[in-house]
Amino acid sequence: MAARTAFPGVNELLTTAVEALGGAERPGQVKMAEAVGRAIRTGEHLAVQAGTGTGKSLAYLVPAIRHAVEKDTTVVVSTATIALQRQLVDRDLPRLAKALKKPLGRTPTFAILKGRRNYLCLHRLDSGAPEEPEDPALFDPFAVSRLGKEVTRLREWSSDTETGDRDELVPGVSEQAWRQVSVTARECLGVSRCPIGQDCFAERARGEAGKADVVVTNHALLAIDALQGFQVLPEHDLVIIDEAHELVDRVTSVATGELTSSAVAVAVRRCGKLIDADTADRLQEASEGLAMILEDMPAGRMDTLPKALGGTVAAVRDGAHACLSALGSDRKEDVEEATARKLARSQLEEVHDTAVRLLDAFAEDTAHQRDVVWLSNDRFAFGNRPPTLHVAPLSVAGLLRERVFAQKTTVLTSATLALGGAFDTLARQWGLPPSQAKVVHAEGAATEKEAPSDDDDLKWSGLDVGSPFDHRRNGILYVAKHLPPPGRDGLGEKTLDEIASLIEAAGGRTLGLFSSMRAAKQATEELRDRIKFPILCQGEDATSLLVTKFAEDARTCLFGTLSLWQGVDVPGPSLQLVIVDRIPFPRPDDPVSSARQRAVEARGGNGFLTVAATHAALLLAQGTGRLHRSVGDRGVVAVLDSRLATARYGGFLRSSLPPFWPTFDPDVAKAALQRLDAAAS
Repeated sequence: MAARTAFPGVNELLTTAVEALGGAERPGQVKMAEAVGRAIRTGEHLAVQAGTGTGKSLAYLVPAIRHAVEKDTTVVVSTATIALQRQLVDRDLPRLAKALKKPLGRTPTFAILKGRRNYLCLHRLDSGAPEEPEDPALFDPFAVSRLGKEVTRLREWSSDTETGDRDELVPGVSEQAWRQVSVTARECLGVSRCPIGQDCFAERARGEAGKADVVVTNHALLAIDALQGFQVLPEHDLVIIDEAHELVDRVTSVATGELTSSAVAVAVRRCGKLIDADTADRLQEASEGLAMILEDMPAGRMDTLPKALGGTVAAVRDGAHACLSALGSDRKEDVEEATARKLARSQLEEVHDTAVRLLDAFAEDTAHQRDVVWLSNDRFAFGNRPPTLHVAPLSVAGLLRERVFAQKTTVLTSATLALGGAFDTLARQWGLPPSQAKVVHAEGAATEKEAPSDDDDLKWSGLDVGSPFDHRRNGILYVAKHLPPPGRDGLGEKTLDEIASLIEAAGGRTLGLFSSMRAAKQATEELRDRIKFPILCQGEDATSLLVTKFAEDARTCLFGTLSLWQGVDVPGPSLQLVIVDRIPFPRPDDPVSSARQRAVEARGGNGFLTVAATHAALLLAQGTGRLHRSVGDRGVVAVLDSRLATARYGGFLRSSLPPFWPTFDPDVAKAALQRLDAAAS
């Protein structure tokens, strides 16, 4: 009997994949693939910083697929954005599966899995959504008409779609319309009780994921899987977290609860016909009391619980508990009654649990609080949303440590992970122990690095594989040290003059990244009359269309805020100047970051560096990374905030950026831009 052929190694498979895909071998990609392979073998967690152009998706997919096929197991890949999900599922994985079929002995399989709310619910579509308009805008006849047209379109789409995936519906529909045809996990009857369970899109997606070698999901579902008491993702022993710099924010968002008077009123309407009127009336009275209290309260973070609000939230808690008790346990009723009971219970549980959490948030002293509470009041903004109480975790480190790192081998990767020259800053936020070591660069024996451990023996290592881009040769970091520090009254005249002169030198070709929409609009309005190049401003059209226009016309400039800091990928001469108006610290009144900063200080730490500077470093690194999107890109990053050069924390921020050639001299920056413009023209 012939001996079994040895399973191909990671390097061999990577070479096969790169050749099949028509690429070139990149040292950083090889180093990363080897490190991921070692993490799989040893069970040691790995954080990898891999610059744009490294080919990191191939570097983690090849060893992940090898592991899944060899061990007949499933690997989960989690992303922050739909764009990366689509890239993996529509481009990278199909090509890799074809390329690796022969050496692996079979075609690797893959699937995409999202939360249940992302899939069309055929039972909801068939039975109809409960009549409970939560949004006051729906009383507008125009809004009602639009909603009706969208739901009709969804009904027609339900006959054509094979997946029921909301992201495949183009153009999309409003959130109100989608709510009419979808359910949350709490609202779902379950495949055994649902009359259309056998045809359920969400169950079909789960079934395909359970059989796949690689399952692509998002950070939100990864968080839900960790938070829930039941399994959401298929059984797996390896999770790869791409775009890991966004992990903490995405998990925090999922773990944030909300309470409004309208949400309580919806709970009353859902259970009203299923329980006695007196019990339902108690909760209705609590809803009305909550509406009155919140209407008179100022928006912002709450450091103490006002007595009147505490009493009202307690009334909501007790009223919801009474309604839940009156509902009783599940019965063997008909489908219609079972559906109504499930919808009522899910809403009541959400209201009750959030109220409990709000009351518990103030039980501890500042140093030991686990949650932060705040009130938002956007009733004068678009959408007319009622005052809303929010409760969010101050840290998700414990959750990630206990439910992710303690359970699965985890690889975290992004172009931006090493802040201030080390991984420790983000490692603490993830719940990994501090390494007390600087970043290991690709030139060294990175995969042999001795990992630190703590009492729980949670081991991890960090690796920076660098970038294929020669940042020092092809990029200049110009810090406008001569400008006055930015103030609160918008962009100063000297800053506007600086922006105008830089754009003139560049001949357009400028991406302006501003810390607020107000600043972006001010710059747009004031500079359109001063410079001869077209300026597009975020909000004037769909962001994707604006980016396309910007890329197509090299003389055009694009100004905007947060989503442009991370979402623009424009290689070539259309982008040769990135302007950053100020260091992107979180707003002082941001409830979560300000509470986290205060909690760190209460425990004797440096809240500003731990929270605000880390937030700024991540965004700065992402924003300045817009300059180099291909090997041949050249240009200037101009930061117009002099604090980057003069403040004590400036060194930490600068060491978090790509290694551009630095200068404080505006003439050097402008001369370089003029040369680049002449060469591109």
